Amino acid sequence: MLQKFDERNNNIQVFIKDQLYPREKAKVSVFDSSVQGGDAVWEGLRVYPEGIVCLEKHLTRLHESAKALHFSDIPSKNEIKAAIEKTLEANEMTDDVHIRLTLTRGEKITSGMDPRVNQSGPCLIVLAEWKALVYDNASGIKVISSSQRRNAPQFLDSKIHHNNLLNNIIAKIQANVAGKDAGLMLDERGFVAELNGSNLFMVKDGVVYTPFAHACLPGITRGTVIEMCRKNTIPIVEADISLTQFYNADGVFATGTMGELTPVVEIDGRIIDRNDATQQRVLTLFSDNIRSYCEPLK
Repeated sequence: MLQKFDERNNNIQVFIKDQLYPREKAKVSVFDSSVQGGDAVWEGLRVYPEGIVCLEKHLTRLHESAKALHFSDIPSKNEIKAAIEKTLEANEMTDDVHIRLTLTRGEKITSGMDPRVNQSGPCLIVLAEWKALVYDNASGIKVISSSQRRNAPQFLDSKIHHNNLLNNIIAKIQANVAGKDAGLMLDERGFVAELNGSNLFMVKDGVVYTPFAHACLPGITRGTVIEMCRKNTIPIVEADISLTQFYNADGVFATGTMGELTPVVEIDGRIIDRNDATQQRVLTLFSDNIRSYCEPLK
């Protein structure tokens, strides 16, 4: 599904480094690490009137990703919260909003890969847009398995939520060419990892399964679903799961901040039922309780 432009985003204010800029002037230097090597980390945040969903977990992951990449002078959580609050207030945004929160290694004194030429400190970007959920969660999505494998830790650890997303983008291109909504990515052993932009769950005989987070991002929405299942005595299992098992599932759904919970109704031409009772229970639980996971900025 192709995201549509919202006219309200024509005049948004974007926070970069230490101040707000109008959309047309919101830019980073050609010497910024995100431009030169995708050397940045990011989070996607969903805003409701009650606050930001799982904000503390998102900021913790941003900090841990930046630490793993050995960023210097990482802004504190309070500094990041202040920048988010300033951005939302400037845009008068309180609901139906998605934030792309990015922290780059910052500007270099000369082009090159060596982080020692980054001498200006990190660059924080808060890009808030009016944006509905990216998928039609009533109809579901159709996906195709990709030849592009998801990174395993020995190549580039998926636990680092980094901006180097080319393998995911290649999988999405393959899905686009095939006329499908997303690419399903396997790990280097051939087990299902995730979609190109979201985690996957399947249901079989009343049990909910999700792939081990070996080669996939252990997403925050994924974790919320696992927590909800455990709290509500819905059997939930992490496992190595093959593509064949997904083909024959009673139900399949994707999870992520951009789409929340989305039924997968077709994989490689195999039709997947979206009316499984256990799956419907999980989707309803999430819809009914997600706002209780919102956290105010102050």
